[in-house]
Amino acid sequence: MNASTPLDLDRRLAPVDFHRIPRYHFDVLVIGGGAAGTVAALAAAREGRRVAVLCKRTLPESNTRYAQGGMAAVLDPADSFESHIDDTLRVGRGLSERPVVETVVRGGPGAVRLLLEYGAELDRRSDGSLDLMREGGHGRPRIVHAMGDTTGAEIQLTLTRAIEASELIATFPDTFVVELLVEDGRAHGCLARDARGELVIFHASQVVLATGGAGQIFRETTNPVLATGDGVAIAFRAGCVLRDLEFFQFHPTCLYIAGAARVLISEIVRGAGGVLRDRNGSRFMPDFHPDAELAPRDVVSRAVFRRMVETEDTNVYLDLSHVKGDPHALFPGISRICRLFGMDIARDPVPVRPGAHYMIGGVRVDMDGRTNVPGVWAVGECANSGVHGANRMGSNSLLEAIVLGSRAGALAASEAMPLSPTFQSGDARALDHHDETVEVNIEDVTYSLKFLMWRQMGIEREAAQLDDALAKIDLWSRAVLDLAPREPRTWQLSNMLLVSRLATLSAAARQESRGVHHRTDFPETDDDWRAHSELRPVIEGERIASVDLGRVPIVGAPQSPAGETVGAP
Repeated sequence: MNASTPLDLDRRLAPVDFHRIPRYHFDVLVIGGGAAGTVAALAAAREGRRVAVLCKRTLPESNTRYAQGGMAAVLDPADSFESHIDDTLRVGRGLSERPVVETVVRGGPGAVRLLLEYGAELDRRSDGSLDLMREGGHGRPRIVHAMGDTTGAEIQLTLTRAIEASELIATFPDTFVVELLVEDGRAHGCLARDARGELVIFHASQVVLATGGAGQIFRETTNPVLATGDGVAIAFRAGCVLRDLEFFQFHPTCLYIAGAARVLISEIVRGAGGVLRDRNGSRFMPDFHPDAELAPRDVVSRAVFRRMVETEDTNVYLDLSHVKGDPHALFPGISRICRLFGMDIARDPVPVRPGAHYMIGGVRVDMDGRTNVPGVWAVGECANSGVHGANRMGSNSLLEAIVLGSRAGALAASEAMPLSPTFQSGDARALDHHDETVEVNIEDVTYSLKFLMWRQMGIEREAAQLDDALAKIDLWSRAVLDLAPREPRTWQLSNMLLVSRLATLSAAARQESRGVHHRTDFPETDDDWRAHSELRPVIEGERIASVDLGRVPIVGAPQSPAGETVGAP
């Protein structure tokens, strides 16, 4: 094996004839087909580059598709960039990077124009201007939306059409990326399993990771089944530094019906007047925060969780009876889903509970999307650019995806170069038919991991449970790598286990409560922890021997409006 062999690949694949693996050659390789990945691909194509977009499922299937609320942008003359910046910094609880926040916020109007140019149908007022709504954390109405609560689906459809219309972009659906290929310290493409079940190599000097989040590591989540943290895992194994993985946002209102898939009930419902009540009909959010239901998501999620414990109930209830206007017309998607379960949202209280929603941490990048590994970029939810800090403000994620995705795609295109003809892609490897007498039940380990992470790495955390979680994750990781059949389910579970372990390590190290990270044994915010946590792989030979967990202080004064304590609930 040589320096280009992906880490731990030999434990999951077996050697085959390297020359027999099919190869594709492109200038820019984009892994992921959500908003961030598609705009990056389109930006690279506008620079005249040949681009490949690899999707785990079909191109339209991504976290973007399920985003209901909308995208934040300063469009109202009564609003201002400074107001949006201040709101974002306040909600970020001291960990947002102001230069990146400013870049993203000021790019908002351009991001909306880009979507309109591609043909997005956004909701408008009777005078033809874009309709703007308010969400939690935002001081002004600045959320553009489509068909009330199906904004993500409209954005995904719009960008998918643009991708399909480009002659410079090739799409590869049902393609699972196994590893990034790195030689002499820089990216040269990836090894993947294509729709036919065959291993293929995609060569490109620039690789943009846009693989979305990892909500599926938790039992309760709003994320689709494809959100298993693959991009973060393969980036780490390729040598990329990860940042702030302990920060995972839980959305406070997921439709909760036992046995049914969890469905997000968008924040725009609370923005329009929906209120939260417990099983006794009492409205409780005013007791937790002056903004009540429109408090930042970390506050609302903890309040819901505590009220569930206090009332010994499995959920609380969202009351839409006082929403101004017809809830069925305002929120047709939510109305349709609830009607399937026999609920009339205009009359019946809707049972809700928190669910894992957004991975704030991810691959460390600068505001251009660059990682520490040359030729590897990351955008969207799998990246940590520093915008969201310790708590993401609603509808800022689609904004970040469009603004920084476009930026990274254009820059990656400008740096694309021919690959060295001597590049050998390491020891190319193929599926191994595992013949151990003892095998691991992949489904059982997957369920056990999701239950463990929800119970011990969920909304509230403490040291003993985190230590126990690490021990169990390490045990399962060894079993999966050594005993499980070599197949895509195993690769995906390996990624979930790695991301879970690294997130739990970060949570155990951060001995304070800040934003979405709440430690019951360290309930206060500590100024000494006004810092990013960073995870760096320590590589010995061709393996990750250990993980270096560091702390990088934020430079400058606390980033919140004057008079407000950073980290206050």
